[in-house]
Amino acid sequence: MSVFALGLNHTTAPLDLRGRFAFAPDQLAPTLRTFRERMPRAMPEAAIVSTCNRTELYVAADPKDVPELVRPTLDWLAEQGGVSGLHLQDHTYVMEDRDAARHAFRVAAGLDSMVLGEPQILGQMKQAVRLADEAGTLGTTLHQLFQRSFSVAKEVRSSTEIGSHSISMAAAAVRLAGQLFEDLKDIHVLFVGAGEMIELVATHFAARTPKGMAVANRTLERGEKLASRFGAQALRLADLPARLHEFDAIISCTASSLPIIGLGAVESALKARRHRPMFMVDLAVPRDIEPEVSELRDVYLYTVDDLSALVQSAGEKRQAAVEQAEAIIDAGVQSFAHWLDQRAAVPLIQALNRQADDWATIEMHRAKRMLAKGEPVEAVLEALTRGLTHKMLHGTMAELHAADAAEREHLAQTVSRLFLRQSTRNPGEGR
Repeated sequence: MSVFALGLNHTTAPLDLRGRFAFAPDQLAPTLRTFRERMPRAMPEAAIVSTCNRTELYVAADPKDVPELVRPTLDWLAEQGGVSGLHLQDHTYVMEDRDAARHAFRVAAGLDSMVLGEPQILGQMKQAVRLADEAGTLGTTLHQLFQRSFSVAKEVRSSTEIGSHSISMAAAAVRLAGQLFEDLKDIHVLFVGAGEMIELVATHFAARTPKGMAVANRTLERGEKLASRFGAQALRLADLPARLHEFDAIISCTASSLPIIGLGAVESALKARRHRPMFMVDLAVPRDIEPEVSELRDVYLYTVDDLSALVQSAGEKRQAAVEQAEAIIDAGVQSFAHWLDQRAAVPLIQALNRQADDWATIEMHRAKRMLAKGEPVEAVLEALTRGLTHKMLHGTMAELHAADAAEREHLAQTVSRLFLRQSTRNPGEGR
């Protein structure tokens, strides 16, 4: 099997284009089945990793089919986002086999994230693998690729200081808010959504003990559960337009396919606030907050791409950690490539086993007939072993006799290596 990865991320595509290809978890299984139906002849294995920073399609198929799969895969993905294949091609990358494995390992280890060492991506990749498995599109090769990526990521995190040098998006949001407001203890903060990212941001803000906090979520029960952890209020999304003016800072990250905070609602909130500034962070892809909101004079709106500018390097210590991580990844790539090479011989090994089983069956039937006729057991065993040996060597002998001098010399070396190995075991050993 051969593997390729086709995707777009924060380094190749702008936020709004990435938003077109953001798949919610409940969309992944049906989307993968649709992809498989689009490529019926090749029947490739497939998995989609979709986060706010990237959308990547990992595909495994017979090596002879891969060259014919890449372009249709790009066109199919372009259709999902409603853009042309040519436009998408300008913002995507394609990596095959070793390069695809290296990329997957770097993503899992947090080396390809906006924030170096970001731990969330590992959980997102594990979810992607589980959903691909449920969709029936994972397969042995991609299973191996991802399980090895998880092992590499675990080793990177336990053996290097990558994680300790990262600044999470949550911390970056708090830092930005601290630059705008004199004291975060005097502000009211609204969190829109109740997922993992919002939980992280809420944890960071709660540490600064703001005057008040609230959680707005489509499902009130889930919002109440998160709000109770931080002593916050729980709101319904439907109540946002009427309550928006109460909050100085709004951080939003939902899986909505359309903006949930519009320009009109923010304008009304500003009027009610008498134009006191509002700090807004939109961590969602696609956007939760209409981009036109950023044009309002008293609003400070930041996206995930904006927050990436706050990530500062940690100098020599960080570089040393990256080099250590890359060495671990190199070893993982070598191991996966070796596994792929071994898998290429699997059909031949299976055919050899089937042939050996057929020969054994034939000789066993013959031996049973001889026993039924009353022939001595020793004679039957001798005939059985002689018959098996003859069948195993017949093809080799025929090739040696039919080969010309040059072919025979090369063939003889191969035959000697396969059949004339010297045993180090004593005649009676192992009995």
